[in-house]
Order: sequence, then C-alpha cells, then structure tokens
Amino acid sequence: MIKYLFDPPWLIKKIFPEWKWNTSNNKVLFTFDDGPIPDVTPLILNALDKLKIKAVFFCVGQNIEKYPGQAKEILSCGHEIGNHTYSHKIITRLDNAGAVNEIKSFIRLAGDRLGYKPEYFRPPHGRFNFTTYKMLNDLNQTVVMWSLLTRDYKNDIDIVKLSVEKFFKKNSIIVMHDSLKSKSIILDSIKTVLDRVHEKGFEIGEPVECLK
Repeated sequence: MIKYLFDPPWLIKKIFPEWKWNTSNNKVLFTFDDGPIPDVTPLILNALDKLKIKAVFFCVGQNIEKYPGQAKEILSCGHEIGNHTYSHKIITRLDNAGAVNEIKSFIRLAGDRLGYKPEYFRPPHGRFNFTTYKMLNDLNQTVVMWSLLTRDYKNDIDIVKLSVEKFFKKNSIIVMHDSLKSKSIILDSIKTVLDRVHEKGFEIGEPVECLK
C-alpha cells in the first residue's frame, strides 16, 4: 500500500511499542536526517530560527568529523543532535560487533568533538530487525522512528505535498533530509508542512516534550 511508503504499518509499531513512532503530546515534531552539510544545514537552521521551531537533527558521524562547525551551529541554535550512526551503514547488514561499533563510534565522536551526549537514535534508512532491536535496547538507545516520511530525498515537492495531504496527523514525527538530495526543495518542504500545521490547527512541539 502507498500509505506505508510514508507511514510505517501499525503492526510494526505494535511489535516495537517502546520506540517513538509518534509524539507523546499530540504536537508535531520536525526531524532532519543525514547532515550536517554546509550547502544545506544553514538553509534549514535559518528557516527554523525564523519560524521559532526546534528539531532533532539525526546526524552522520562522518559528516560531523568533516563539518564540526555545522554540528556546533545546530546545537547553538537550540536543536538536538541524534545518533544516525558513524558512517550511515545499514545496521541490519552488519554483524553485531559492527553495528555496535557504528553506534558507539558516533557517541564517542559527539562527546569528543561537541561535548555532547546524544539521547536519540534513528537507524539509517529505518532498517532494523529483532536482533538490532535487542542490541539497541541493550545499549539504552531511545529510538525515534516516524509517522510521516516526506520522501523529500526524491527531490519532488509534489511527493512531499502528497505525503502531507494524505498522512499528516497532529502527533506526527516528520522526517526530512539535511542532504544534497533534498536541497532544492527543502525550504518548500518545510513550508508545505507548516502550512498544513496551520490549516489543521495543530501545534509544533520541541523534542524534549514530544519524546518524553
């Protein structure tokens, strides 16, 4: 079903209820995956600052290494940085030691480079299985998934508009991308979501309240 391209099946959410699929306070939460990157991150930060929106940026460790200034700017603007692994490898394709290393390497890097301890984790490409589920629980990772994947990485604003029109709810955790793939439409994507928020009378929340 086309719905599952944008909103994961309810059965998956039921099997893994401890993970965050929706906000806990019926407010909308913005999240951005795959950054930081100099060509895109400042555009997003500037837009969110003007709109007074706080978000979670699920960053890739290698990008933090390349662009630590951008990562620090995310934090200085009052946003959260989440763990999206060190090198964005699909953890279900790794053995347990490799997957643990991807996660722990990010945590060490965030501490060393940013003086920051990430609280949230999102698996690259949303891929996980029962083995990684147990591993993430053992590592005490608060896993944040989503209830609205805008698919902005397709670089087609009409797809983003479709996702918002059909599957946006008042408790949505929204995924957009801090990447070159979405650069040309990212500001329009944010506006599309925001217009729908206002149209529906929803509220936008901050990470700490939405994910408690």
